[in-house]
Amino acid sequence: MLRYILIFIILVHGLIHLMGFAKAFDYGNITQLSKTVSKPLGAFWFATAVLFIIITLLLLLKKDWWWIPALIAIITSQVLIISFWSDAKFGTIANLLILVAVINAWGIQHFENTYKTDITAGLNRTNKIENNLLTIKDIEPLPELVQQYLTYVGVLNKPKVKNAKVIFEGEMREQGKDWFKFTSEQYNFFDTPTRLFFMKATMFGITIPGYHAYKNANATMQIKLAGLFHIVNVKGNTLTKAETVTLFNDMCIFAPATLIDKRISWQPVDSSSVKAIFTNEGISIAAILYFNKEGQLINFISDDRYAVSDMKQYRFSTPVSNYKNIYGYNLPTYGETVWHYPEGNFTYGKFNLQQLEYNCK
Repeated sequence: MLRYILIFIILVHGLIHLMGFAKAFDYGNITQLSKTVSKPLGAFWFATAVLFIIITLLLLLKKDWWWIPALIAIITSQVLIISFWSDAKFGTIANLLILVAVINAWGIQHFENTYKTDITAGLNRTNKIENNLLTIKDIEPLPELVQQYLTYVGVLNKPKVKNAKVIFEGEMREQGKDWFKFTSEQYNFFDTPTRLFFMKATMFGITIPGYHAYKNANATMQIKLAGLFHIVNVKGNTLTKAETVTLFNDMCIFAPATLIDKRISWQPVDSSSVKAIFTNEGISIAAILYFNKEGQLINFISDDRYAVSDMKQYRFSTPVSNYKNIYGYNLPTYGETVWHYPEGNFTYGKFNLQQLEYNCK
């Protein structure tokens, strides 16, 4: 809603600048401007109006860099307003409102650039790895259930997965609070286990970005208002262990080809589940993977994850469903994240897969 209010303000504010153009070229009786407007200055008014209209279109097209021309438009508009202060001073209010939105957009983009820098480092590293095919011999050491799962997914005789890009849309919530919508993009790298997750949540009409980074066996979580001011800033061993679970969860669900990793040890449990222990840089986590008769992974349960809200350890699960064929791979497109609190289960996230790409360049 706030986005559309902003678009409306920018459009109307831009159209008002056309009065200076009309005054200069004698189009109509413009009494709102008492001073004479020269034709060169009238052209300046017109160019500023066009710039605001272009910004409106950029916002409608959801271009993240709209704030760059917007900053130019604010400056040119304010110069004109100062030149015709007695008649145009109230336009300063619109410029200030737009400036607040510009600062917010710049802050988010500046924050996101940290994520993009980490992506570049990961891509440069993994693109040097040879693209070998994953064969039946690679999966022979795995438990039968995991072999069936990988065969169902369709990983055999396809390139081993070095990295993955995943885009989600969904909803999240905290206990006692309403759901809020989010979009997320993440890159995972599997040579040196890395998970880079950048989320944009919408709360009260405001975009709030968050960046979860797991790299070099260390995890951080930052959520920033306007991309500038910390709301959440967490790091340390507890978070690192929790994010090790999340990384392994991604491997199991969205990059099953990586389950041949030597850092994973397996223990059969029963006819429909296996236990996996994943160890990275001395940190070990365990999870139980549950499969159905079709060979689909349907749930992942671990007791080694911590809730950020209180940094206490609770059972964590991610039931998944709605399998679809994506570029030749059979993968789930819907999942939930669930805390198993003593008082009952609490679903705090709903994830809808929008895009998945392996071995990005």
